Amino acid sequence: MKRRDFIAAGAALALVPMAAKAAPLEYKPGLVKKHLAKGETVFLDFKASWCGTCKAQERVINALKGENPAYDKNITFINVDWDEYGRSELAFDLEIPRRSTLVVLKGDAELGRIVADTSRESIKALMDAALDAATA
Repeated sequence: MKRRDFIAAGAALALVPMAAKAAPLEYKPGLVKKHLAKGETVFLDFKASWCGTCKAQERVINALKGENPAYDKNITFINVDWDEYGRSELAFDLEIPRRSTLVVLKGDAELGRIVADTSRESIKALMDAALDAATA
């Protein structure tokens, strides 16, 4: 095998785990209620594309999902665009104070939330609480 072919094949194989990771759903009205009604545990990420804190949270979430595939398998992740839905009924009902807010819901209960926290420990604790609820 030529070196160039070997490098190309290796690069292609390196992308396979990334492709297998489930992408978060993009919020549209009614989506959260639909998934909660099915008994799913929902992880909401209120974010804006221009928000540095949101990007830092996203990096941590993606790293944790990469380390533990059970998160993606058992939790429904939904991104909520703050610029579009920051003043929506969903944000109002959940009393979301700002972008960079992460919330976990199951049924009628809020299981936890983080506001503007980017620490790996805090985000992992929230994701673990979601996983515990989803697999209970």
